Amino acid sequence: MIDGRAIAAVIREDVAARARALKERGVVPKCIAIVSDGDAPGLLYAQTARHGGAQVGVEIEIVPIGAGADTSGALAILARVVEEPSAHGVIIQRPLPERIDETRVVEAMDRRKDVDCCHPQTFGLLALGRPLFAPATAVAVMELLKRPPAPALRGARVTVIGRSPIVGRPVSMLLIAADATVTVCHSKTADLADECRRADVLVVAIGKPNFVTADMVKPGAVVVDVGTNVVNGRLVGDVDASVRDVAGAVTPVPGGVGPVTTAVLLRNIVDAAERQTN
Repeated sequence: MIDGRAIAAVIREDVAARARALKERGVVPKCIAIVSDGDAPGLLYAQTARHGGAQVGVEIEIVPIGAGADTSGALAILARVVEEPSAHGVIIQRPLPERIDETRVVEAMDRRKDVDCCHPQTFGLLALGRPLFAPATAVAVMELLKRPPAPALRGARVTVIGRSPIVGRPVSMLLIAADATVTVCHSKTADLADECRRADVLVVAIGKPNFVTADMVKPGAVVVDVGTNVVNGRLVGDVDASVRDVAGAVTPVPGGVGPVTTAVLLRNIVDAAERQTN
């Protein structure tokens, strides 16, 4: 098992030191999280970030999009939030409800404060290998793969299951930048199990509980489980427990990608605060 909590602790230690240095200059790193009404996972993520931020000197404020708000209402909330002088970062918890045009909302983001890389231009810089920010979950995957027992990524065969702009696509870009040989799979991929069995590293972000089973994994491969699914009141990943008998290492759910994602988000906020202060 790969201990995400231990890796997150190292990142948080760095964040805390940098936040203290900013505080000495009269600056408190702050991010505003916009969460739509009814988005329980998004609210939980924002609350977890707020709790973690309070421990390292980073402030997280949660601003809701009410149940009656349409695209205009969401744009008005974003316009108010990005103009807040004390806020160095803004995140929009996605996906937004169908009544809201998500494309219009993310295009209205202030790119200086886009700490979770939702604006097309911020995402474009990531694609070009010159990221201003990268999505926290995608970076968390890379942090987990930087250390043993993960193999060196240069030349390694990596299969990513999932192509969302929040995880699958950005993590594939970061892996390519690390010189991995990357295959991106999705719901339309033919012979998905065969593609998975070729991988030295398997990154699973498909959003289906226990989807990847032992017969889909190359013996000794490293498996990163990005899934967060609630089944019978329990949080489970996209990777079945049977995979542990085959894989060289697996990230647990909870305790794997999740805590590292929160720590990376806090680091992105401090990065934004330092840039804007300087």
